[in-house]
Amino acid sequence: MKNKAFEMLNMLHQEHIVRHMKTLTESEQRAMAAHLGTLDYSVLSEGDIEEKRGTFAPLSAVTLSDIAQNRERYTQIGLQAIRDGKIGAVLLAGGQGSRLGFDHPKGMFRIGIDRELYIFECLINNLLDVVKQADAWIPLFIMTSTENNEETVSFFEQHSYFGYSPDNVFFFVQEQLPTVDTNGKLMLADKGVIKTAPNGNGGWYASMAKTGMLRIVQNAQIEWLNVFAVDNVLQRIADPCFIGAVIESGKVSGAKVVAKADPEERVGVLCLEDGRPSIVEYYEMTDEMIHRREADGTLSYNYGVILNYLFRVDKLNQTLSVKLPLHRAFKKIPYMAANGEFVKPEEPNAYKFETLALDMVKLQDDCLAYEVDRSKEFAPVKNKTGVDSVDTARELLRLNGVAL
Repeated sequence: MKNKAFEMLNMLHQEHIVRHMKTLTESEQRAMAAHLGTLDYSVLSEGDIEEKRGTFAPLSAVTLSDIAQNRERYTQIGLQAIRDGKIGAVLLAGGQGSRLGFDHPKGMFRIGIDRELYIFECLINNLLDVVKQADAWIPLFIMTSTENNEETVSFFEQHSYFGYSPDNVFFFVQEQLPTVDTNGKLMLADKGVIKTAPNGNGGWYASMAKTGMLRIVQNAQIEWLNVFAVDNVLQRIADPCFIGAVIESGKVSGAKVVAKADPEERVGVLCLEDGRPSIVEYYEMTDEMIHRREADGTLSYNYGVILNYLFRVDKLNQTLSVKLPLHRAFKKIPYMAANGEFVKPEEPNAYKFETLALDMVKLQDDCLAYEVDRSKEFAPVKNKTGVDSVDTARELLRLNGVAL
C-alpha cells in the first residue's frame, strides 16, 4: 500500500510528502497510506479555472406586497406540510468564529449582553416559533466540521438543546478537502496527516448522503429541506408562509431574498442564467446590469440572496452525481513544516477549496424568489465591527424585540 502511495504522490508532484513518509515508522507509513487513500486530489488541478458564465436575465420575485395579500393561504399550506412531516431543516454550522476573534464554533458566540444568548440559541428560538405554531417537531440536521463537531455537540447537550427535542436533532460532519500552499503543494497538519479543511457550504447534501443522514430523510418521508446559514440571527427557519408559497408555485426550489439597499450593494443577486435559476455576484455584473430598471422603476437585478433555500428532496437526489465547481479561498492556514515545527501564519499563506450552496441553485429547474423584509430577517454576524457585525446584528435583534 505504501509503495502505491509513493507512486501516486510522485505522479502528483508531491515528492515532499514522500520524503516525510520515509521518516515514519513502518506502521506509521501504513497508517498514512490509508489516510492518503481517503483524500480528494482534484484540488491539485481544479479551483483556479475561471468559470465561464452564460447569458444572464432578470428573475422577478414574489414581493412583500404579494406575500401580504396571500399570507394566510401560503401559511396554511406550509403548516400542513410541516404537520404531515414533509419538511426538514438543515443548519450549516461548520465554521469557526475566527473573524469575530472567537476561536470556537461561530454558533457558540454569545450575542447577548446582559444575559446569556448565543447565535445557536437565536436560531433554535426562531425554529421553536414554528414548532409551536404547527404543533409538530421539525427534524433539524446540523452540519458541523471535523474541527468543531465535538465542541458543537457538547454545547447543545450542555444547554439541553435550548428547548428543542433531542430526538429531532441530527449532527453530521461535512467532508474535508486537502489544502495547498501557493506552489500547489499539499501541507501537513501533523506527523503522517495531510492538512484538510471543510469543503464549503455547497457540499451539505453530498455530506448528508455520505454520513447516512439521507436514510433518515427517506425513512421519515421528508419531501423538502430548508437549508440556512448559522450566521444570520434573524433567520426564519421552516417558515410556513415561505414553504407554502414555494409549494403552491409548483417550483422545485425557493430562495429567500432581500431587495438591494442600493444598485451598488455588494450582494449576490438571484437571476436567470441560460434560462435556469442562478446567482450573479456583484463583481460579475456589468454597469448596465447594475443600473437597469423595470417599467415600474425597480432594479431589474434587485434581489440579493441571504442563504436560506428550500429544495425538493427528489431533485436534490439528482444532484448527487454532479461535481460542483471548486472555489479557491486564500486563507491563514496553520501547518506543520518539514522540520516538524508547527507554524501559525499571521497572513494568508495557502488555499482552501470550497463548494458553494449557490451552485446547488444552478442545478434546479426553477426557483421561486421570495422577498423578505431585511430588517426582520437579515442580521448577518460576519465581522467583529462595522458592516454585518456583532453590533449591527444586536441592533436588529433589539429592533425585533429580542432582549439582550
